[in-house]
Amino acid sequence: MPVPQVAIVGRPNVGKSSLFNWLGRRRLAVVDDFEGVTRDRMTTLVEEGDRFFELVDTGGMGIEDVDNLTDDVRNQIETAIDSADVIVLVVDIRNGLMPLDSLVAERLRAVGRPVILVANKADHNNLDVNANDFQALGYGEPLLVSTRENRNRPELLELILGSLPPRDEDEGLETPQMKIAIVGRRNVGKSTFVNTLVQTNRMIVSEVPGTTRDSVDVRFELDGQTFLAIDTPGLRKRTSQKTDLEFYGMHRAQRSVRRADVVLMFFDAVDTISRVDKQLLSYVIENHKPVIFVVNKWDRLVGTIPTDGWVQYIRDEFPTLTYAPIAFITGQTGKNVKTLLNHGTMLFKQSLERVSTGILNRVVEMAVKQHAPPAYQNRRPKILYATQVATQPPTIVLMCSEPKAFSADYRRYLLNVFRDHLPYPEVPIKLHFHGRHQGTSSTDTD
Repeated sequence: MPVPQVAIVGRPNVGKSSLFNWLGRRRLAVVDDFEGVTRDRMTTLVEEGDRFFELVDTGGMGIEDVDNLTDDVRNQIETAIDSADVIVLVVDIRNGLMPLDSLVAERLRAVGRPVILVANKADHNNLDVNANDFQALGYGEPLLVSTRENRNRPELLELILGSLPPRDEDEGLETPQMKIAIVGRRNVGKSTFVNTLVQTNRMIVSEVPGTTRDSVDVRFELDGQTFLAIDTPGLRKRTSQKTDLEFYGMHRAQRSVRRADVVLMFFDAVDTISRVDKQLLSYVIENHKPVIFVVNKWDRLVGTIPTDGWVQYIRDEFPTLTYAPIAFITGQTGKNVKTLLNHGTMLFKQSLERVSTGILNRVVEMAVKQHAPPAYQNRRPKILYATQVATQPPTIVLMCSEPKAFSADYRRYLLNVFRDHLPYPEVPIKLHFHGRHQGTSSTDTD
């Protein structure tokens, strides 16, 4: 039996996303006073007692989207309602009962599932008297909560748990084998790619730049394995970020990179690489994440530009990432998508590889014998021994006579040797040069 779903619904600006973050104890959804911030369904897994449930945030019901995506947002809400086991109907106690609250409540009557009425923003006791008006919605007395003042969170969770369907012995959510962050500029086809993965309209897809405003987790299965795809907002250069939504979108995208096991860096086949792409790749490198360059919408260029041309273009633009694979796909049709995911799985496995000290030292000995490090202050530095101390990324400590003696060129040489002879040729490797004397060390990564 799948994990039960609890959908949070209501009119715009009643604090649904704040409630979502509050219950999930994670700042997942963007919160802003601007109407229509949430468009896609946001989900997070909540563990409470001996039960799990998937919490679902939705857009505001009745909103007219400024980018003419009203029907898409409505479809996302309807899907969340139809698949929910429990519905949390949120109203704003400060504003009192609004006509749109009544319309939302009427829509839920046909669902036939438990509805929990929550009066949010009850930050002060003097507001409690307003709660009586909401009984007219037909769902009893509302539970008064305040995400700001942390009011009645345990009581709300108790109501949710009491409304869930009986627990099934098979209930559970399989741990994803791999978390994949899908990043890139606006309109490069990230959300279309996610919809192709899950074979449903999970994400709103539009030609409107910035349609996806937040990072959205989407679980899917491939060949019996569970994966987590993290769709991220499309990015643009900081000088063009006009709203708080775009600012927070950048931070959400960066957090998604940090959470990921593998990053898929998307490009549009018909566009050139931009400064934003390079800034984003710098952040991926800084966090030592395995990355695949994904040239999407390749069907537009078939027969006009050879793949070798794009490969060379990427290698010239990102000379420090020559180890990163390059994939050419058409996300809309699914061409080469499975091959891309299989390659991503290979990179994930490489990042988890651990090499014995014996094998590592034999490789180091061979590397030094073939190309000894240049002399430093009239002495040739020595590598005494090497050991791998961590994975994700593979992290190697080199005990040596003098860390400063090893030049950047020689460190790159060692990295290339490790890639050629160790089981992680396509992922970042972190080198740490440690001297015999305390306080003498340096770190190098690629």
